[in-house]
Amino acid sequence: MYALLRTLLFRLPPETAHHAALSLLKMAERLQLSRLIAAKPAALPRRLLGLDFPHPVGLAAGLDKNADYIEGLAALGFGFIEVGTVTPRSQGGNAKPRLFRLPAAQGLINRLGFNNHGVDYMVNRLRHTRYRGILGVNIGKNKTTPNAKAIDDYLFCMRKLYRFASYITINISSPNTAGLRDLQVGSALASLLAALKAEQQRLAEQQGRYVPLLIKIAPDSSAKALRVLAQQLLDHKMDGIIATNTTIDHTAVAHEPYGKETGGLSGRPLTAVSTQCIKVLADILGDRLPIIGLGGIMSGEDAAAKIAAGASLVQLYTGFIYHGPRLIQQAVDAIKS
Repeated sequence: MYALLRTLLFRLPPETAHHAALSLLKMAERLQLSRLIAAKPAALPRRLLGLDFPHPVGLAAGLDKNADYIEGLAALGFGFIEVGTVTPRSQGGNAKPRLFRLPAAQGLINRLGFNNHGVDYMVNRLRHTRYRGILGVNIGKNKTTPNAKAIDDYLFCMRKLYRFASYITINISSPNTAGLRDLQVGSALASLLAALKAEQQRLAEQQGRYVPLLIKIAPDSSAKALRVLAQQLLDHKMDGIIATNTTIDHTAVAHEPYGKETGGLSGRPLTAVSTQCIKVLADILGDRLPIIGLGGIMSGEDAAAKIAAGASLVQLYTGFIYHGPRLIQQAVDAIKS
């Protein structure tokens, strides 16, 4: 069924198809038809971050930026859902077109630019959601906020969303907000992590629950830079890493139509790069900091390779767009075997 649906959706502009597909999923869940689209994955429990996951295959942030489609996506069998990236204020993102398919390479290039309705909109959505599974919330800074004030944006979102989140992801690795990746290094990173940790402790005491903080990183760093980053995360007692976001290296797709468009590249061209990044981090960190693996999971075998490299959980995004809900079950089965 998804193969037919994908054929129809891929005739539409990518961003139009994105919204159409999510609307169909929302309708299917309301009509209790989701079981016709996706089989329930096998149970493969994992305990991580103080949370009990029914299985280790989740949905990455970016697909449901505003938490509008949680129930429909959850009905497909994801072990956990991550929504966002959300910013303090609503913003339209970058100019269209800003999403490009590379079918021959099984890739996507996006330069969406944190388009979202703002944190208050998401709060209202989460206040009324029927979803009771594990929910990650991915937060970022507004485009117009200078890096010197970025901490304020992250803290603002964190305070608003803490009560609703199972974990919170700090997105400092999108290539589509100018200067954002500068927050991944040096004193800018140290100041951000210190402020986040202090606020986490304050909110945990105030609300009587501890919500883990994860940092989502880029795949374009050297092994040396990853070592420095990992040490900073350990020093500031962060709870985990999501590796990785999209890549700015388009070498592998430069010959493809749209391959030279600016933006973050995801899908098959990212598979090996992100897996290697996970392996480097796992070698550095051992069992001191858990890793959620993301980037180019286009098959069950890709998911299993992320786990073998050192990830404890994995997330899907571009592979889900290309292969549909069956990829969830395939990934669980491959990890299980």
